[in-house]
Amino acid sequence: MKIKRHSAALGFLAAGTLVLSACGSDQNVPQGGGNPALEGLQVECGTKPVSAEGSSAQKNAMDVFARDYGLKCAGQTLNYTKSGSGKGVAGFNAGQIDFGGSDSPLSEEKGEVAAAAQRCQGNPAWNLPMVFGPVAISYNVPGVSDLTLTPDLISKIYQGQIKKWNDPAIAQANPGAQLPDLDIVPFFRSDESGTSDNFQKYLATATNGAWTGEGKQFRPGPGVGQGRDGSDQVAQSVKATPGGITYVEWSFPKNLGLGIAKIDSGAGPVELSTANVGKAIEGAKIEGEGHDLRVDLDSIYGNKAAGVYPIVLNTYEIVCSKGYDPETAKAVKAVMTVAANANPQELEKSGYVPLPESFKTKVLEAVNAIS
Repeated sequence: MKIKRHSAALGFLAAGTLVLSACGSDQNVPQGGGNPALEGLQVECGTKPVSAEGSSAQKNAMDVFARDYGLKCAGQTLNYTKSGSGKGVAGFNAGQIDFGGSDSPLSEEKGEVAAAAQRCQGNPAWNLPMVFGPVAISYNVPGVSDLTLTPDLISKIYQGQIKKWNDPAIAQANPGAQLPDLDIVPFFRSDESGTSDNFQKYLATATNGAWTGEGKQFRPGPGVGQGRDGSDQVAQSVKATPGGITYVEWSFPKNLGLGIAKIDSGAGPVELSTANVGKAIEGAKIEGEGHDLRVDLDSIYGNKAAGVYPIVLNTYEIVCSKGYDPETAKAVKAVMTVAANANPQELEKSGYVPLPESFKTKVLEAVNAIS
């Protein structure tokens, strides 16, 4: 059973605003600062500040983008308000901001595509997938530091069909492991969450429809697990609970020192790493036409190739292909160019992965075509 997916969402951060700037003035003078990728990078900075809002999932990435933009275009600012994807799309379509951040591409059914074209002076808007963040399956099993799970095992844990860590099905996926006779305690997001939405999409795709829950409200089996409000709470609950397991954005278990399961999609266990997530992004198919880079999530969630970590969420920057005034066009292109070349170490610290080179080329081709 193949389930078509057209959106991606993450919901792990609260609302707020970022304003970052640098002193002085510079046009087209390479400024490296703390990001070697900016050295020699040619951008035309423009003279206007750039305003944007939307997806809270992008907030930490936008911190990195804004800092690098301030280094590259001294005196220029990127102002990003994390208000949610809906407000980002609405603000962009109303002409109140220069680009919108969204957990999903513009919807034709909701009239967003037509409204965006009107805002862009009769020109199409493009969805640029700029921010990718992996979701970890995080666990606390005393004595177990190396754990492999399959999509079917994860699904059955959250459906209540597997209840003990030494269940024969888990043991089969972990030959030689000393699995304890310990109850599995699944935690999940009780609040509406883009992370839950995409995690359920992943499970439905990767299990060929055996997982039937969908949407931002996570739906475990009857009486299974404990709900918590927010990513920090599910992660802290796992840390405090022997036998605990949850799905959560990468930065949380890294910061707490929790175990992160390898995922076996059929070609062997795969560790969550920047390189392995990059392979999933490189294998992503594009649904949009031309420079509208809408991602087919089935091509990520259903990727069973060796070395691919498939639980990856992407968000978009929504921009006008044409229709900006000249200075705004320069500034938006500069921000997008810097974002595509953002500091990989800083992105990873924040729980994201940099764009792999082949995918970055597609994104930069679209950015360069903005006029």
